[in-house]
Amino acid sequence: MSRKRRAGLIGATFIVALTIFLVGLGRPPLFEPDEGRYAEVAREMLARGDFVTPHNDFVRYFEKPPLVYWTAAASMRIFGRNEFAARLQAAVFSAGEVAVTADLGAAMFDLSVGILSAAALMLSPLFFAFARFATPDPALAFFMTAALALFWRAAHPPGFATRESRSRMLGAAAILALGTLAKGPVALALVGAIALAWLVHQGRAWDALRAPWIGCVAVYLALAVPWFALAAYRNPGFLDFFFIHEHIHRYLDNNEHQWGLWFFIPVVLGGAWPWIFFALFAFRADRQEAPCVSEAGEDRNLPWLSKLRLKIASSRPAIAYLSIWFGVIFVFFSIPQSKLGEYILPAFPPVAIMSGLGLTRLARFDRRRRIGILFVLAAINIALAVTVTVVAVELRRPLIAALGNDAIVASGALAVATMAALAIAWLNRDATTVWPIAGALAVGTLVALGAMAQAREAAAPFTSYRKLARQVSPYLGARCVLASYRHQIQALPFYLEKREVLVGYRGELAPFGDSADAAPTFIPTDRRLAGEWSSRPCVVVIANRRDLPHLEQLLKPTPAIIGREGKKVALFNGPIIPIGQRSSRRPNLIEQFPGRLDD
Repeated sequence: MSRKRRAGLIGATFIVALTIFLVGLGRPPLFEPDEGRYAEVAREMLARGDFVTPHNDFVRYFEKPPLVYWTAAASMRIFGRNEFAARLQAAVFSAGEVAVTADLGAAMFDLSVGILSAAALMLSPLFFAFARFATPDPALAFFMTAALALFWRAAHPPGFATRESRSRMLGAAAILALGTLAKGPVALALVGAIALAWLVHQGRAWDALRAPWIGCVAVYLALAVPWFALAAYRNPGFLDFFFIHEHIHRYLDNNEHQWGLWFFIPVVLGGAWPWIFFALFAFRADRQEAPCVSEAGEDRNLPWLSKLRLKIASSRPAIAYLSIWFGVIFVFFSIPQSKLGEYILPAFPPVAIMSGLGLTRLARFDRRRRIGILFVLAAINIALAVTVTVVAVELRRPLIAALGNDAIVASGALAVATMAALAIAWLNRDATTVWPIAGALAVGTLVALGAMAQAREAAAPFTSYRKLARQVSPYLGARCVLASYRHQIQALPFYLEKREVLVGYRGELAPFGDSADAAPTFIPTDRRLAGEWSSRPCVVVIANRRDLPHLEQLLKPTPAIIGREGKKVALFNGPIIPIGQRSSRRPNLIEQFPGRLDD
């Protein structure tokens, strides 16, 4: 593929993916706890002017490196303090990953596979969801994908001997340094393990010695080390906490988010559906193709197994690379007990490329087999739609009720799309292309993802507190204390531009919570809270509903309820402000809040 054509593919897929990811990006409130936490750290970088030491609720916070905070802070400087700016980095990194995946799929196989790979990745439900979610995981996935794509091109015969290959290795080292600054050394460890495992599998282990390792190490250290060194100089104990506690101990001993070894199986299947259904066919060749041609050019009627081996011989290294890529990441993140769905995002590009390859090979099957494959997919999606509909109708729990209609639309769209694809295969007897089938699936999946985005907004009262912040804002004067009782709402400081004092709770802020600069963030006891409540003219306490009876007994004067959302209530130690007077008492203008204070 020419450079011009390659640049066109990368640019087009990036623009299409970014357009899809940006639609309605800023509408939902920040979800607790992750989005509120990462958005607030970026906001405090701007507020404090300190881009070396991250702070969360004005406490030093070193769970993640700073690159994603830097990009989010830059976005907020340009677009303002709002949800769109906080999430923009995830959308841009995800669109970049789609473009890199398209380019790699085309380089490994052909242009059709590249385009279908891009579609499969950008329209995978899990990938789409986190492309619109303010976490560091899309950035990590992008840098790992870009580094692995460069390594593939560098290692392609004649290997690392050419100047171009060496330049690509240096580029991969630079990208891995950025990946380390995005989420730690896991980027380097996983990419290195995948590359080495593939070279060994290909019988090319000695080729690794020909790579420009001195230059790669120099580039990596030059980009990655300065921030770590400066952060360690300014913050004693940082290196031990970051590398030992946050990576080794957390990987081996962390009991948070406990799940079994099976956890990522449904996550990958559901998160890449329906495209992953076609990945299996990437391993198979068409039985009905013309007789194979030997190296001498003579036609040979070989048994099917021999035909299969010859047919996939040219693609075998690429398929092995993709399989090892997926397998290393899947196994690595399955081992610890602590698991979250977004951890598996770096494994989605190989799934997408295999799905694109499987779709192209679908065109080589005879009509009966192609119809049979699509019939199975349609049957699965219809069964899924029926199941979702029954669950949504029968279970009348609040969250199910909020999400039910959107879930029915999403599953129904997939069912209709696969039935349309089946009809296309049925009507086109001599079809040699899968583009109409892929188009039908893409349209249906896009509708389903739109319903997913709407479901996220419907779930906001259960997972976010933007409305509560809007209700509390008029009461918060410059000297008013904002406190949360035995919990932390991560997004409150972001929305209110004010320190959230934590009562009887430290949570993730505990590791550096004993430092002198962190003391104003904590009230250790109920007795201390009662003293603040009675002595200060303005105190707002956010509490869980279950704690209301206890707080009514503890706090004098009796609290007034000034806001409610989900399971949280806001208590105030002064008189309630009439609705008509609230805007004049509002000290901090909260942007991007349409509607009334009490809606």
